Amino acid sequence: MPQPAPLVLVSPAMGIGSRYYRPLVEAFEARGWAATALPRRGFEPQDARASRGHDWSYTDEVDVIARAVAAVRAEAPDRPVILLGHSLGAQLAAGHQLHHPPADGLVSVGGCLPHHRDYPLAGLPIVIQAGVIIPVLTALFGFLPKPAFGGPGARTLMREWARMALTGDTPFPSPAPIRTPRAAGRAPSSPTPVRTPSSPARIRTPALVVALEGDRLAPEKPVRGFAARMFAPDAVTVWRYGHADVPAGASNDHTGWARRPEPVVDRIVTWWDTAAGNRFDPVPAPDTMRG
Repeated sequence: MPQPAPLVLVSPAMGIGSRYYRPLVEAFEARGWAATALPRRGFEPQDARASRGHDWSYTDEVDVIARAVAAVRAEAPDRPVILLGHSLGAQLAAGHQLHHPPADGLVSVGGCLPHHRDYPLAGLPIVIQAGVIIPVLTALFGFLPKPAFGGPGARTLMREWARMALTGDTPFPSPAPIRTPRAAGRAPSSPTPVRTPSSPARIRTPALVVALEGDRLAPEKPVRGFAARMFAPDAVTVWRYGHADVPAGASNDHTGWARRPEPVVDRIVTWWDTAAGNRFDPVPAPDTMRG
């Protein structure tokens, strides 16, 4: 019996509501798949905005994904579920895969670990944002107001993002960073993970990581670092959506790609058809997000 067409759950970027992804949902539906964009808390028309009295965290946002995956499993247990995380949404999708019963696949578009050291000029603008603007404004207002990046943003979530940008440590337990040991007088050897007893294993469900050429918010170096740290090497495919791949009227901009998403959707469909291990076989996993 042929495998049912997948259902894609889209986890939006920071500061972007689900309605923005309507063209992406329609592009999947045109190819016989199903898709739905999950809400981005505080940015939906019916939502209360972030404030001193209304706060949330990375864990709260990962829980939204977990509930959506569980609901799909209950309704259609034979249907593969693919998470598509955009930017912040990709970080949240990875947190879900690490700490909740996983979806069958994960796609990251413009997702990275935004450690400032992986950016040009040592990420000085990120250091200012994460080390000065976010802590000062969230202390003053109880949330991150506009026009600051991510505003109006929840105090806890934005402080967690800032800590990650400054230290490279994710807001949730994640695989240990990969180090490249260097012997004296020799070229660097092959990268190896630094393992600690508390580090979860890398994600083994099939993953497609999309790097957008020229993306200043998620340059290729931190995107590839995200792929190497979060996913088992034999489970992840990295695709560079280059300027030459962009059809007339479309974009590979950090957010603009989702308005004319056909090239990305076609790549996802091809990847899923050929990805090793994409046969539907749910893998039980403990719910460890809250320790």
